[in-house]
Amino acid sequence: MAWFKKQKEIKSDKKVKIPEGLWVKCDSCKEIVYKKEIEKNLKVCPKCNYHFRISAAERIKFIADEGSFNELDMDLETTDYLDFKDTISYKNRLDENMKKSGLNEAVIYGNATINGKTVVLAIMDFSFMGGSMGAVVGEKITRAAEKALEEKTPLITVSSSGGARMQEGMFSLMQMAKVSAAIAKLKETNLLYISILADPTFGGVTASFAMLGDIIIAEPKSLIGFAGPRVIEQTIKQQLPDNFQRAEFLLDHGMIDLVIERKELKNTISKLVEHFMPQSPTV
Repeated sequence: MAWFKKQKEIKSDKKVKIPEGLWVKCDSCKEIVYKKEIEKNLKVCPKCNYHFRISAAERIKFIADEGSFNELDMDLETTDYLDFKDTISYKNRLDENMKKSGLNEAVIYGNATINGKTVVLAIMDFSFMGGSMGAVVGEKITRAAEKALEEKTPLITVSSSGGARMQEGMFSLMQMAKVSAAIAKLKETNLLYISILADPTFGGVTASFAMLGDIIIAEPKSLIGFAGPRVIEQTIKQQLPDNFQRAEFLLDHGMIDLVIERKELKNTISKLVEHFMPQSPTV
């Protein structure tokens, strides 16, 4: 008995502590993957090809040429028009999200080049209030479209959003018409608009500029829709397919044009711009 006790004590002394933050559990396949391996793979799971959600800054790094992105209107901030309060005030919620994300709002936009081709790039960040579209988000998307129109360059948007921002009430819903009108002006002049849908893209963003692209691209397995599947099932009283609202399902049913992996996205955009706008400015 003394021998067993001694062995037990030896084992406890030799316990190895694994530092936190070295491993990540994949949301799709549930495998535990070395964090650095995922980061090296552009935040894509090497086991099942699940595309993790990424920040706007990371997406710019993956899409735009290094050092080419020039952010515009970064000082625009939201005003609490309605003095709205749920569990906390809207102002406090905005402050919390600014600190958490390091952003002023749920979208950033500016000029950039992609493989030397000049574009206007607008990217949503889900970490800021679920990428919801309020007045400032709508204004920035509108200004991005107007900038593309002014400079006669393609517009590229990347959506990742839960929809309209309800803390702004009707002001948020008005953005759907506003951004759609701005996109319509691009189409009148035959300027290319490429819309990229990331996981997730829902609500008023899907119902406006996200689905108005001349070419609509989605990342693999992205959830895309207007209402959530539970709401739809309750409305139509039917069970939905397992892959309902996934990018691949939408591609099969003609709702989007392409499903492209993150590592191929930059070159795909570049080729599309070269094909559809061969006279667009280059650097």
